[in-house]
Amino acid sequence: MEDIVYTLTVTAHVLENKIEIFLQKTLECALATRRENGNVRYDILQNEDDTSCFVIYEVYRTKEDFLHHRKTPHSIKWKSEIESIMTKSRERVRCHSIYFSD
Repeated sequence: MEDIVYTLTVTAHVLENKIEIFLQKTLECALATRRENGNVRYDILQNEDDTSCFVIYEVYRTKEDFLHHRKTPHSIKWKSEIESIMTKSRERVRCHSIYFSD
C-alpha cells in the first residue's frame, strides 16, 4: 500500500551563540523544500523551555518524495552547514501518517 502521507520530525540542539545562523540556514532550506512537488509542509518550531532546541516537522506526499528531498542540493547544503553548530547529533523520527488533517 502506498503511503498517503509521510512525515519526519528532526530535533536539533544548537549552540546558544549560533541560533540566528541556524534559523537563517533552516529557513533557506524550508523555503526551497516548500517548492518541491512532493512536500506538503515544513514547520520550524522552537522549544519553549530550551530556546536552543528546535523541532522541524516535515510532511511529504510519499516516502519516495522524502527520499528525493534528501538528494536535493538545498537539503545536502543544510546538513553540511548546520553540523558544526549543533551540540549533538540530530534526532530523527520518521512516521507513516495514521490521521492527517488539513
